[in-house]
Amino acid sequence: MSTSIYELVNVQPKESLFSRMMNENNNAFKNVRRKPGLQIWTVNKMQMDPVPPQAFGNFFEGDCYIVLYVSSRQSADIHYWVGRTSSQDEQGAAAIYVTQLDEYLGGSPVQYREVQGYESPRFRSYFKNGLIYKKGGVASGFNHVETNAYNVLRLLHVKGRRDVTATEVEVSWSSFNKGDIFLLDIGKAIVQWNGPQSNRREKLKAVLLAQDIRDRERGGRAQIGVVEGGDERSSPELMKVLTTVLGPKPAQLKEATSDDVPDSAQQNSVRLYHIYDNSGNLVIQEVAKQPLTQDLLKSSDCFILDNKGSSVMVWKGKKASKEERQGAMNRALSYIKAKKYPASTTVEVMAEGAESAVFKHLFKSWTDRDQTQGLGTTHNVGKIAKVDNGKFDVMELHARPELAAQYRMVDDASGDVKVWCIENLELAEIDPKTYGQFYGGDCYLVLYSYKRAGQQQYILYMWQGRHATSDEIAASAFQAVNIDNKYNGAPVQVRVVMGKEPRHFLAIFKGKLIIFEGGTGRPGVVNPAKDARLFQVRGTNELNTKATEVVARAASLSSNDVFLLKTDNISYLWYGKGCNGDEREMGKAISNVLSRHEKRVVMEGQEPAEFWIALGGKGSYASDRRFEREEPLHSPRLFECSNQTGRFKITEVDDFAQCDLDEDDVMLLDTWEELFLWIGNSSYEYETKEALNSTQDYLRTHPAGRDPDTPIVFVKQGYEPPTFTGWFNAWDPHKWSDLQNTKLNKTPVGGGGGGYRARGGPLTSPPPNKSGMSSSSASSMSSSGVGKFFDPELLVNKTPDELPEGVDPTQKEDYLSDLDFENLLGTTRADFRRLPKWRQNDLKKKAGIF
Repeated sequence: MSTSIYELVNVQPKESLFSRMMNENNNAFKNVRRKPGLQIWTVNKMQMDPVPPQAFGNFFEGDCYIVLYVSSRQSADIHYWVGRTSSQDEQGAAAIYVTQLDEYLGGSPVQYREVQGYESPRFRSYFKNGLIYKKGGVASGFNHVETNAYNVLRLLHVKGRRDVTATEVEVSWSSFNKGDIFLLDIGKAIVQWNGPQSNRREKLKAVLLAQDIRDRERGGRAQIGVVEGGDERSSPELMKVLTTVLGPKPAQLKEATSDDVPDSAQQNSVRLYHIYDNSGNLVIQEVAKQPLTQDLLKSSDCFILDNKGSSVMVWKGKKASKEERQGAMNRALSYIKAKKYPASTTVEVMAEGAESAVFKHLFKSWTDRDQTQGLGTTHNVGKIAKVDNGKFDVMELHARPELAAQYRMVDDASGDVKVWCIENLELAEIDPKTYGQFYGGDCYLVLYSYKRAGQQQYILYMWQGRHATSDEIAASAFQAVNIDNKYNGAPVQVRVVMGKEPRHFLAIFKGKLIIFEGGTGRPGVVNPAKDARLFQVRGTNELNTKATEVVARAASLSSNDVFLLKTDNISYLWYGKGCNGDEREMGKAISNVLSRHEKRVVMEGQEPAEFWIALGGKGSYASDRRFEREEPLHSPRLFECSNQTGRFKITEVDDFAQCDLDEDDVMLLDTWEELFLWIGNSSYEYETKEALNSTQDYLRTHPAGRDPDTPIVFVKQGYEPPTFTGWFNAWDPHKWSDLQNTKLNKTPVGGGGGGYRARGGPLTSPPPNKSGMSSSSASSMSSSGVGKFFDPELLVNKTPDELPEGVDPTQKEDYLSDLDFENLLGTTRADFRRLPKWRQNDLKKKAGIF
């Protein structure tokens, strides 16, 4: 038996095969474009054949593909895609071409190995309308997609809500099931059949895929029709097409199959390995496990990072040998084999200075220095200007949300502030004279109001003291909901843990923020007396300064900061050797709020004996010079939080944009310093609660050892602050109001039409009205659009099986008279329709008709 290319690659990576292919195909890369965009090749008889753009997204199961993506910033990613039935020779050749292409582009691209059905989020992000898996390949003599070719007969099985895949299956009713969507493509027409258990988002994605096929493969001239499974009688003409091709529809179809891909992650921590050859033997040596630090990576070597068995990443040091760098992908494959991981395990290979965002997130800290970005270009990473010295132009922040996001500032903190304290589990207004003074035994709500583009905006901070009771913390959350409702859901909600105050929170108190370790600020309550109190002051201007009470001991001092020591008779303002003039000025200003006593300035090293006596005696403290260091520069990451599949799960969205925010779900945006939970208008309360719990777990279990008290910011759809929108390349504030023109929607029963429309294709037959009347007739009978009302007792707290015949269980409110509607939901039908979807769902749930 002859040795395959795959075996030669793994056993003899330095031998003649690699060199021969490199020499024979050196000209192949002359057509590689270095401008932004997507380029795809397939491996055909050991050659790289370009795939035409109209065929992008179509992948033959018997082939291997090479995909190059160049971003607008000139950074490059190379993927090689392995088809389910591709040969070992094709896989080996594709791996070699990827290595060659990487070298040709200067060694800076990140390399990915993609296996059919297990593609990475980044790979899927290139194909927004989905991937189509087609039978056959080079060996079967296939022809790539031809525009305007109509001699087609295929059935596509469509799965997925966000990352859609369409697999070519047998053209038969036996391929169908109740939970998925199927596209029958006969060239001049595409008929979409929606399984009765599929959801709205899946139907929308399938229509977009059908449109994509029509536009790219048929020149926009194919007709699209949609059939609702379980209600086929409403689409008689389309059913004629289906039965002509497939035969009579059987009485029963297969049950739904899960969309969830089995989780192959191992139950181990993130580990870093040094892998090298020792006299022809592969040596795997563990270096460290989470949390990892950047200094573990040595430029002279190559390392493998095992991300809990779910993915394997290879890091190539700049000074590693050429043989080590060229053999990196094969080392990873050998490692997967040695660990007995699934063959579908994701593999990434990256060079020093061109690390992926996911790779950096696995390290406790990360600093980019002389980073290599793009196609072989080296430059220094631009740093965000320090907030310490920032002078904010509010108009500039409003005009450029990316600045607001980077500075974590929605404005210059000149808006209105209102503060409440939790007293007896109720809200009690705080005297404005004491704004900025927070006690560790209390919980506070801070409402900040400001205007942007003439519109009133709100941020609601929930500050929780370290020593507050669990009842008070729970009450603060409950009262926050009440305030949120008072302002019709407009406030952005931010949970603030004592000592972890975000930048904007500091700024709104104008340099007078004081955090007392314990006690309470409630009127009439006397806090325990202390002989001495010590406050650490940090900040350089009124936008970033706060004073925090620390234990009144010498060990609490630090040479880098200003401290105020307050006694019964005198207060000492202590200046550490490492603090600067701005910090001293802010120390003076805040000391006037803390103490009315005479203040004696004390320089470090010149303290009087009385100073040390007040601290309980002289002792050692932190006296190292401060190294000015900014927060690690981490790229933001977006995750979808959803239970649409029946099981709550979090899925990363790569290369994200505003269009990836799904109003049916909750989205998690991780910017490292803050976590945003974006609440879609049609998401469920259950998803919000689970998303919060999962976000807290995400922080607690993060491989980089993240701070579990990192601020979590709640943002509702339509009320996004610039600190959120600034992380998106182009934010359209009118997107939500215009969305109805572009998305798929089932018109409520009797609302005038019904059905689903794909642009350029016919409208499906509208479903009959629940009363059996036409939509127009029913609409004339009542404002609900339904021609028949029911007693509320027949609708409240009833399962779908218990409802009267013909009642849509998702729209029970439509079957209430106007009077019953108002009595049951506490609002008029017209006002109800103006509420966001999440608020409607809450009212329906309370009324028992959800």
